[in-house]
Amino acid sequence: MSGHFPRSSSQIASQYSVGATVQVVIDSLFARIKSEEYPEGARLPSERTLSSELGVARNTVRDALDVLEASNIIRRRAGSGSFVTYKSQAKRSDIRNTLAENTSPMDHLVVRGILEPEMVRLAVMNMTPKDLAELDDILSEMEKITTDAVDFATSEEHFYRKIAAGTGNPLLASCYNLAIEACPQTLRSSMMRRYLTPQRIEDHQKRYNALFNAISARDVESAVEYIKLHLIEEQKMLLQED
Repeated sequence: MSGHFPRSSSQIASQYSVGATVQVVIDSLFARIKSEEYPEGARLPSERTLSSELGVARNTVRDALDVLEASNIIRRRAGSGSFVTYKSQAKRSDIRNTLAENTSPMDHLVVRGILEPEMVRLAVMNMTPKDLAELDDILSEMEKITTDAVDFATSEEHFYRKIAAGTGNPLLASCYNLAIEACPQTLRSSMMRRYLTPQRIEDHQKRYNALFNAISARDVESAVEYIKLHLIEEQKMLLQED
């Protein structure tokens, strides 16, 4: 599953063509799930029970459950029933805030050191021509930045997120996005202002250009080596900050 949840039943409806009765069932079940009458991890009542409660045919309930499963609201297990996988926006924000509060810059760098080499390796193998063109566009924008450290750091983030998306592994991409979000932007911005001098920005631009060329050439070894060297430099910078 992608981990992206709709916020309303109308958002669900916009993605699927369903009849009015099925939509009523979707509205009812999603409202119960959002209110945590059926919290995350809970098992929904059986199709027979829901059919009786809502006064509709079982096949109508089944169609509604199909849509909820396709929207990552529930997960159905053969022989076991339907289970809620939806996490409210508030809970997801709480999780991110808690992670940010408890994640040190070194914790963040350690996780990046685990994820980024594998992420780059998969991107070399799996990025499509369209992905590469979009990554090239991000790099072009990055190369226009000469002095603004915060803008450059933001551009770096877009560059890495695009590589993560290009791995073809949505779970890895989601893990990487969470790792980025766990590092408070204010802290990263403060560090970048002190560290990213115009000369270092230029050096990074050259390195990212070399990384892009290695990815484009499908050169796994060189691409992974570039990212490892970059991580080592960031670690040195972080230790200097300490």
